[in-house]
Amino acid sequence: MKKKVAQKVLGLSASVLLAGSFSLANAETIKIAIAGPQTGDVAQYGDMQVIGAEMAVEQINAAGGVNGDKIEAIRYDDACEPKQAVAVANKIVNDGIKFVVGHLCSGSTQPASDVYEDEGILAISPASTNPEITQRGYKMIFRTIGLDSHQGPTAGRYIADKIKPSKVAVIHDKQQYGEGIATAVKKTLEEKGVNVALFEGVNKGDKDFSPLIAKLQKEKVDFVYYGGYHPELGQMLRQAAEKGFKAKFMGPEGVGNKDISQIAGDASEGLLVTLPPAFDQRPENKDLVQAFKDKSEDPSGAFVMTSYAAVKVIADAVAATKSQDTDAIQEYLRSHTFKTPMGEISFDDKGDLKGFDFEVYTWHADGSKSSVN
Repeated sequence: MKKKVAQKVLGLSASVLLAGSFSLANAETIKIAIAGPQTGDVAQYGDMQVIGAEMAVEQINAAGGVNGDKIEAIRYDDACEPKQAVAVANKIVNDGIKFVVGHLCSGSTQPASDVYEDEGILAISPASTNPEITQRGYKMIFRTIGLDSHQGPTAGRYIADKIKPSKVAVIHDKQQYGEGIATAVKKTLEEKGVNVALFEGVNKGDKDFSPLIAKLQKEKVDFVYYGGYHPELGQMLRQAAEKGFKAKFMGPEGVGNKDISQIAGDASEGLLVTLPPAFDQRPENKDLVQAFKDKSEDPSGAFVMTSYAAVKVIADAVAATKSQDTDAIQEYLRSHTFKTPMGEISFDDKGDLKGFDFEVYTWHADGSKSSVN
């Protein structure tokens, strides 16, 4: 791929710059950027990304590295903000890094991937689920998670077939990820004959949902699906309980965070969430799970194993091709199967995983979850 001259980025805020790194001294390195939110309201998801990716780096290096070279993981903070994500992407270009694990939020991944495609940098998102990201014919963007076009129907079918509500409200945060998955849920519900009484957006960062809750009560809604992240839904759950609104709530993996229980308290009990499978519960991952626990890290987060897998497939492709040429790497990724903590995975022509399934869980007030499948 012919590469453009990297855009010079001046005056970046401290949060955009290098936030930390994991490396082994005195070794040749294969640099991998970990790009995602390390500050802001959804930094907890960035923590999952970091601990998964850095554990993969640690274990691969301990096993001898990649063709004798060590991997160096370098963190970049985009705060889940599209403009900051573009600044981060250009910083990565200027830093001469060829591989990215990230970004995390779909609204950040899409504009950042424009930069990576132009510059020939290979990026694997462990968390961005919006289908549009890989529908543009790009060579350099992959992901180790499923799509909202699968997650949305999974939620919609569960609502229609298992819950069988009388009136549903579908609410979203007007962002690419939240509105995208809410739209997919609405479409599935309508196809199954469920009455969607309300489809409405709220603003990211809102804290007072009294008018919305009053509207839901007036419409006699008995089930609410929310597309977005945990800070807003946590407030919504708490305020709904305070006002005696007893509808059942459900959300995507963006709400499956222990902090939602801290925000909503007992009101988070019984929340339904679609999440990736619990890879940390698989017997074959017993030793890996223990390695996380030995570092006082939680291996159960939705994006921990998907981030580990992203590093693993990059390392495997570099080892097999004996090259850091990203054109060769992207071709190898599309034509081979990889053994990861997620199981054996492979990519389609768009860079999406083949055969990824989301599962439905019940969330508990103590921050734990249990499968309903």
